[in-house]
Amino acid sequence: MHLLSASCVRALLFTTLLCQVSALETVTGLYGETLEIPCNNGAMMADDVRITKWKYDKGDGLSGDLLVKKKAENFSVTANDDYKGRVSMAANSSLLLSEAKLTDQRTFTCMVVGEADIKEYPVNVVIYKVPAGLEISDKAAELEIGKLTKLGTCVAQDAHPAANISWLKNNKPLESDGKGISIQASVQVDPDTGLSTTSSVLEYSAEKEDTDAQFTCITQPTVGAELVSSPVTFSITYSTENIVLQVIAPDPLVEGDNVTLKCVADGNPAPTSFNFHIKDDMVKAENTNTYTISDVSRDNTGEYKCSLIDDPSMEAIKDITVNYLDITLIPTGNIVRSAGEALNLTFQIGSSGESKVSWTKDNVKLDKEPKFNKLAYSDSGLYECKVEMGPLLRKASFQLVVEGAPVIKQLSKQRGEDGQHKVLICEAEGSPKPAVSWSINGTSIDESPFINGKITHKITVVPTANLTVSCTVSNEFGMDTKDINVSSLFEEVRMDKQDQPDDNDKTKLIVGVVAGLLIATLVIAVAYWIYMKKSKQGSWKTGEKEDGSSEEEKKLEEKVEENSQKAEV
Repeated sequence: MHLLSASCVRALLFTTLLCQVSALETVTGLYGETLEIPCNNGAMMADDVRITKWKYDKGDGLSGDLLVKKKAENFSVTANDDYKGRVSMAANSSLLLSEAKLTDQRTFTCMVVGEADIKEYPVNVVIYKVPAGLEISDKAAELEIGKLTKLGTCVAQDAHPAANISWLKNNKPLESDGKGISIQASVQVDPDTGLSTTSSVLEYSAEKEDTDAQFTCITQPTVGAELVSSPVTFSITYSTENIVLQVIAPDPLVEGDNVTLKCVADGNPAPTSFNFHIKDDMVKAENTNTYTISDVSRDNTGEYKCSLIDDPSMEAIKDITVNYLDITLIPTGNIVRSAGEALNLTFQIGSSGESKVSWTKDNVKLDKEPKFNKLAYSDSGLYECKVEMGPLLRKASFQLVVEGAPVIKQLSKQRGEDGQHKVLICEAEGSPKPAVSWSINGTSIDESPFINGKITHKITVVPTANLTVSCTVSNEFGMDTKDINVSSLFEEVRMDKQDQPDDNDKTKLIVGVVAGLLIATLVIAVAYWIYMKKSKQGSWKTGEKEDGSSEEEKKLEEKVEENSQKAEV
């Protein structure tokens, strides 16, 4: 087989083709298939044709016969070479050439003998062959960063014309740049078939980003669809450039948790063994990149490292903080004190961070930490402090009991709602709970709950005489007594009646006033009547006197009217 460059073969082939095509009709065919070569495309009528003959150009001015057909007869093959078994004639006088070869690329002439003349119709034939396949062979086992390495060879076999191969990375074309990419193509021509096999070698200097990159090669035949090879990927090898120490632990990390240290390096192949620096100790981890510390405590807080075994200078550092929370409360448990004393509390917090404190008394939230400068009975109760820091929670508590002799704070009385009895009320403080007793017997005894050292005791009495009643409270630490004067219920009723005004006297007074007014009105009316009578008898007097009498009569009438209105009221 003769080796020619792809560019030389293509130039030689297409120069020949262009020279022929410029003056002749050209027919293209596919290698190995049957080719139909038309005779004048049917320009002459079949009835006018006496003889149709096909021949071909052997070169050097020689021609060879293929077949001939006379009018009203079947064609006969006249070839005695390779064409003898491959030629036939179609009904339209076209030449049928089977199993087309590259040697069939020549001029075929259809000679037509008519009634009056003879014509020839030369046709140029061009044969194409699509590559038998396109694949990448001789692949590299791996690619190294920064090193020009033969990636592989893309081969397009048995094509005509010779295939033109291009390389792609992730579907983007690659071009020779004289640095990290080198592409060399060559063509081999089979002397028997004349078919060309194109080989393209790609040398490539990989980068870290080329991991999982897909490399393919393609070719675009003169006829037919584009051919694409199967993609290939390569392992990219490079030394470790970066190392990271990861801490796998709950967040936040508290005492009692487990911590896993994980060393991650970016080399390929990646390192499989590491050194872990645990405080002042170094631990070698073979064939693993993790190391676990169980049940950590605050003492595990500090700086941790991991490094490569074959290169200790390449290391990663990480600080780890183990969170903790401690509280101290003094005193705790049951605490008994006397009223009026002071109670000193000591409360301390030890933690790795800021914490939140809350206090409760008998499950009721307090605004601040309790202070006991002078204990009162109301200070008794269950005190609890709660300290929180993230997921950490600590509690402490004490039960405070304030004791002392009872004291009566108030002794009072009040009349019952029905006015038929009296209620005596004795309010006292003391602890333990004082017993309450009265100097007289009562009914409907009522005792309030004993809360914060306070108790209220009530009794109902119906006193028939004035008396003095005593309330006594006592417990194991002492007693207290107070007296209250209680008057007879009957005496109070009598005094109430004396204080009230007599309704009969009021009635009498009103009747007397009304009667007096009536009598006065009657007297005035009689006097008016007598006066009028005398006036009629002395009518002989002058007009001035009559006018004066008229004025006096008006005044008298007004007086009578006024007295009448008072009488009505």
